[in-house]
Amino acid sequence: MTTDLLQIELRKAERSRLQEVDFNHLPFGKHFSDHMFVADFVDGEWQNQMIVPFDNFTLSPALSSLHYGQSIFEGMKAFKNEAGEVFMFRPLANFERMNESAKRMCMATLPEEVFMGGLEALLRVDADWVPDTPDSSLYVRPYMFATDTFLGVAPSKTYRFCIFTCPVGAYYSNPPKLKVETEYIRSAPGGVGYAKCAGNYGGSLYPTLMAQQQGYDQLIWTDAREHKYIEESGTMNIIFVIDGKIVTPATSDSILKGVTRDSILKIARSWGMEVEERLVSIEEVISGIETGRLTEAFGAGTAVGSSPYSLIGYNGKDYMLPEFAPEDSVAVRVRNYLSDLRTGKIADTFGWMHQV
Repeated sequence: MTTDLLQIELRKAERSRLQEVDFNHLPFGKHFSDHMFVADFVDGEWQNQMIVPFDNFTLSPALSSLHYGQSIFEGMKAFKNEAGEVFMFRPLANFERMNESAKRMCMATLPEEVFMGGLEALLRVDADWVPDTPDSSLYVRPYMFATDTFLGVAPSKTYRFCIFTCPVGAYYSNPPKLKVETEYIRSAPGGVGYAKCAGNYGGSLYPTLMAQQQGYDQLIWTDAREHKYIEESGTMNIIFVIDGKIVTPATSDSILKGVTRDSILKIARSWGMEVEERLVSIEEVISGIETGRLTEAFGAGTAVGSSPYSLIGYNGKDYMLPEFAPEDSVAVRVRNYLSDLRTGKIADTFGWMHQV
């Protein structure tokens, strides 16, 4: 798919902030690129598509999304290959998931030409912001929120869609420590756990903060009924290697269908590894650590790629995860494979890379 930039109004920034950024030291989510894409859903259709300088919005205090939570987003990345060309990783998967979130939240869905057209046009305008330093990328944040100005619990009739970007480096500097959460929940059956809506993340902050005060970095979320089965880890899907097999919780209406998770499972299967998507109990994981059957636990998400964990805390006891040589680690092998794929060092046999 190609996009005619002339179909989108372009207002260039008077001065670029590119020279203010040290691309060798990129904190996550601190530096924002020069422009953003915006479009409004009014009178039943998407209109006013524009690329404008990154700036604040002027919003009404009665904006319905501020009161009733109709707000969704996606996270994705763009990369440069060795020839300096810009590619996105599986953007259509994010497009499809965003529309699934929109349907669950009673929001307007996006046509592919608006989502992909705005994305491609924005990345062309800000192509110089895509880093080419090791372990770096351009993080892309598409999001949508309700814009009706009234107080009443009902779906909004108007929405704003926006995309902005920021150059980022590695998310974690050290393997995270996890605590199994057995009191608070991230989501519940019949809820919005599979949707990437803002409220899911707001509700996770308090129990996460308490875990961090106890010396952990993130949580392992468990099921809402029994706190017996593992669902996600922090803001990521979680994957284990048990008896040489990839084992991960099966997705459901309480678990986000991660694009990185899906990619890792497809890669593992292409390597001939056995993959199991099923219920994974805490007891199985702890027993696996104690007996040596569990050799790895790692998170899978857009921000981190694949991130090995160092320990799991459960019922007041910490269980250290096995040490491994990088060449023997599934998480490291997958991370290196994805890095080489995204930067054009290996062939894109899956058809995942989308050139801008």
